[in-house]
Amino acid sequence: MNMDRNTVIGFILLAGLLFVYLFISTKNTHELQGQRQHYEDSVARVNRALDSAKAVALRDTAIKSALVGDSTLQSTQGVEKLVVVENEVIKISFTNKGGQPGKVELKQYKSSDSNLVVLNGTNFDKISYPVNAASNQALQVADLYFAGGEVVKNADNSQSIVFRAPVANGVLTHRFTIRPNDYLIDFTVQMSGADRLLTQGAFNLTWQNQPVQHESDVKYERLQSNICYYTNQDFDYIMAKTERKFEGQTQWVAVSQQFFNSALYYKGGFSSGETRWLKHTDTTNKIADVTTTLQAKVPLGSDAMIPMQLYYGPNDFRILKSQPVPEMDKVINLGRDMYAFVRPINKYIVMPVFNFFDSFIGSMGIVILLLTLFIRLATSPLMYPGYLTSAKMKILRPDLAKLKEKYPDQQQFAMEQMKFMREAGVNQFAGCLPSLLQIPIFFALYSFFNSNISLRGESFLWAKNLASYDVLVQFPFEIWGLGNHLSLFTLTACATSFLISFYNMASTPDQGNPALKYMPYIFPFILLFVFNKLPAALTWYYTVSNIITLVLQFVIQHYIINHDKLVATIETARKKPKVKSKWAERLEQMQEQQKKLQDERAKQGKK
Repeated sequence: MNMDRNTVIGFILLAGLLFVYLFISTKNTHELQGQRQHYEDSVARVNRALDSAKAVALRDTAIKSALVGDSTLQSTQGVEKLVVVENEVIKISFTNKGGQPGKVELKQYKSSDSNLVVLNGTNFDKISYPVNAASNQALQVADLYFAGGEVVKNADNSQSIVFRAPVANGVLTHRFTIRPNDYLIDFTVQMSGADRLLTQGAFNLTWQNQPVQHESDVKYERLQSNICYYTNQDFDYIMAKTERKFEGQTQWVAVSQQFFNSALYYKGGFSSGETRWLKHTDTTNKIADVTTTLQAKVPLGSDAMIPMQLYYGPNDFRILKSQPVPEMDKVINLGRDMYAFVRPINKYIVMPVFNFFDSFIGSMGIVILLLTLFIRLATSPLMYPGYLTSAKMKILRPDLAKLKEKYPDQQQFAMEQMKFMREAGVNQFAGCLPSLLQIPIFFALYSFFNSNISLRGESFLWAKNLASYDVLVQFPFEIWGLGNHLSLFTLTACATSFLISFYNMASTPDQGNPALKYMPYIFPFILLFVFNKLPAALTWYYTVSNIITLVLQFVIQHYIINHDKLVATIETARKKPKVKSKWAERLEQMQEQQKKLQDERAKQGKK
């Protein structure tokens, strides 16, 4: 084992974990296409059924009018009207149809088309629940036309808007309260005659969402979108799966895109429910169709009140952390599942340092540069032994080359090399640490830069948006692995990685193994395909980090380490009697056994 092998092991671990992550994120593409086709076929069948049912619908309207009386008839027939309510951060267009938010605009964020980000703005988006209008008759609230809609300003500067819908069995009231500088909306459902409107107190809510594109690359945005929920006081999410049943108390569900989310919160908790979603794979700007059904039990009585809250806003950690919704900040992916170990790194180290520099630096590119310098400075005590080993290996390279000539057999050479390194007092595994240390740091920053909304729309050098890839060349077609573009920051990251590999290989002996010899050069080429679709913030960080590595290695080798003194130290260490550790003894025994086994096989082959 030597530095060359240790470096290769680090590269392989980093590449393997990265590919596992990307594979998990993208493995459901073909499944989604099949589900999409199934969905379209089902819609076609439903449309045909609806065409044949128009006459029946007209008949049902007449029957319903006769059964439930004039008040319900007025609620089921009307003209849609919009009422706009806004504060400093959101503008909500309420509709009297269903008595609910019809469109929500985020006043401080723009979409990729330069218009304000709109959430809950499609015909698919709605909130509904069934009520009993008369015996054996049920109406969906989303189909009712509510009265009212006057906006009232309260003493605390909040604004309230109330919608009412009288039906034969009672009165439905939807009350919304919008506070200043807040993305969270209070939504209270009140029922007069609840014991008649609900069957055995069952409140069955249906919440539909159709998030649409807000970023420049809709395909990448779809990969970053997911459904998050809080059930039994535990956060969870789905990304690859298309449905999930909620067993136990569910307090909130959020449909989350890369930088924005829509969430429904009920402090009392829904007793059960499920969510289904279908990611779009076509060329439209639609991300997915999400249908969530939630059930709650309302105490039997003539009056009932169900206090809920709606969140339409950014995936900003500080904003979500300040909400009264439990663990809503976990909507932001700072590390999940097998990569959950990087979340504390992001939460307690990367994010505070980033926010500190951001508080007085105007350029996000410079903030990332300073963050990189901080990380490298903090990890330098751990990295220095690796650099020192590299310097020692460079000094010992002529001796190792002679040893290679003396023992041409690879197995025998490995055994003799281990003895030689131990005699020279060189820690063979210290060179592996720099590569291994990159793994948690890289995945922490991968999650951080992918989910950090403060990078969105921020330009630096040639990159127009640090939250997405920069484009050096735009191709008129798709290239496998690269996509339809080539990123300049990706090229700088790969080029500096290649220089590091070249520098390290220059200080290590020739192993005679092509795989070990060329792997460090192959890895930067692989990074070209991995990095090309990643945010420019990440590839800029990687470029800066690589440049720092090259500078440190050069400075340490030429100005900090005294080569003559190091040679003397090595010679002194070689003359001292050595005591083998148990681990070293076992390793040598294993190598000797492998050598004997190879010799026996060679003899049998000659016979």
